[in-house]
This record gives sequence, structure tokens and C-alpha cells, in this order.
Amino acid sequence: MSLTPVDIHNKEFSRGFRGYDEDEVNEFLDQVIKEFELIIREKKELEDKLVSLNERLGHFSTIEDTLHKSIVVAQEAAEEVRGNAQKEAKLIIREAEKNADRIVNESLSKARKVALEIEDLKKQSKVFRTRFKLLIEAQLDLLGSDDWEHLMEYEIDASELKSLQEVED
Repeated sequence: MSLTPVDIHNKEFSRGFRGYDEDEVNEFLDQVIKEFELIIREKKELEDKLVSLNERLGHFSTIEDTLHKSIVVAQEAAEEVRGNAQKEAKLIIREAEKNADRIVNESLSKARKVALEIEDLKKQSKVFRTRFKLLIEAQLDLLGSDDWEHLMEYEIDASELKSLQEVED
């Protein structure tokens, strides 16, 4: 059971024959009551302050828990974003490699076609050159033959030509 200022104020002491001085006791009790009231008030203020601080501590604990959860969620989201970015990067690389392979294959195919066309053109030019050379050699042989000399030996008179032409008509 706790002692209150009222208990101290209402406390009555028994009196003896040459007991305590009543005014001195009352004055001391009044001083004790004031001190006790002051201590109780301070205790109440401290209890109120403690309740307030506990409430704030609870609030801050809630904020801390919320922040911790938010950080965890943010880390998970960052991991997910990083994972998705890595997957997308791999897809992009795979697609780029496919396109590069396709382009290389198309280029090789075109290069083969061009090489075949070049070989075909070389063959055609060789055949043309050979034929042209044969034609020129034949013409040179023709020019170098004695037939030209024979033709020059013929003397035909223009009057004879007219008479031949009339006969034929």
C-alpha cells in the first residue's frame, strides 16, 4: 500500500506526557507533504513522458519495420528487374547472333553465286577470244592467199559486162 500526501496530512500521533512539539511536527509534516506531492507530480510527469516515449518508440518501430519491409521489397524488385534485364539481354544477343549467322550465310551464298558467275564469264570470254582469234586468223589466211592475186589478173571490160547482161536478160 502506497502512502499519499493525504495520508500524511491526516496522520495523527498519540500524545505522551512530554511529547513532541505539535507545531514542529505539523510544520515538518507540511514540508513532507509538499515534497511528497512534488515527487508524485514528477513521478506522474515521468510516467506520462514514459508513455509518450513508448508510443513514439512504437511509432518509430512501426516505421522501422515498414522501412525494412520496403527495403526488402525494393531489393526483390531490383533483383527481378536485373534478372529480367539479363534474360532480355540474352534474348537480344541470341537474336543478334541468329541475324549475324543469317547475314553471313546470305553473304556466303551471294559470294558463291558471284564466283560462279565470274567463272562462267571467264569461260565465255575464253570461248569468245578463241573464236575471235580463229575468225581473225581465217581472215588473215584469206587475205594472205593467192586468190587475191588471181582476181587481179582478170581483166573485164565494161562493154563485155553489158553484153553479158543483155544475153542474160
